[in-house]
Amino acid sequence: MLNIKEVHSGYGKLKILRGINLNVPQGGVVALLGGNGTGKSTLLKTISGLVPVMEGSIEFDGQIISGKKPHEIVRSGLVQVTQSKEAYPAMTVEENLMLGAFTRSDSGGVRADLEKVYEFFPVLRQRRKVLSGTLSGGEVQMLVIGRGLMAKPKMLMLDEPSAALAPKVVLEIFSNIYKISQTGVTILIVEQNVRMALLLAQYAYIIRDGVIMIEGSAEDLINDSSVKDSFLGGTVANTKKSLNS
Repeated sequence: MLNIKEVHSGYGKLKILRGINLNVPQGGVVALLGGNGTGKSTLLKTISGLVPVMEGSIEFDGQIISGKKPHEIVRSGLVQVTQSKEAYPAMTVEENLMLGAFTRSDSGGVRADLEKVYEFFPVLRQRRKVLSGTLSGGEVQMLVIGRGLMAKPKMLMLDEPSAALAPKVVLEIFSNIYKISQTGVTILIVEQNVRMALLLAQYAYIIRDGVIMIEGSAEDLINDSSVKDSFLGGTVANTKKSLNS
């Protein structure tokens, strides 16, 4: 569904990404992993049209999107949930969610999708009339993911959904992302929590200094001794059981 070929991008004359090749199949979950400053968020911004492509091409759902404006990319069905967890604090939870449907005109479908969001995140239904500025960090993360779903995406890109959240909340967020993926939404997740991301994804890429260093099936990477030594610690068995519960 998403095919990135030899992409170079950056800011002004500063090149951050160098020759990125990445593929996300329809209905799949793919993880992009790496530490701070490795180019993960820059790649998402490049896909979303917020950072220009210097070289290479990006194809989504059979159409070249490199060079398109961000709102055109959203309308094509490719939606990014940013790392900043931006919610409008003076607006209610439901008003924030409805902002995600700004490109849509099917009012019946919008209301149906709002109900689906509330099914994924029951706490948002409970707090739908309160100001989003009163939400906890975990609730805000649920809100911004829900807002992304309101755009009715074919593919959802999630930038660091576990950032600054308590371990129990991280598990809840990832469990909900798994449930969303089971509805057929394609997902590209950018994460520093390598263990959780590899348990969620089928395939993964590890980026460093703007270059893809390692790629492979999530199962192979979990069991790769070099990946374990560099990125993982402890056991994953109990976490995996909880993710699928």
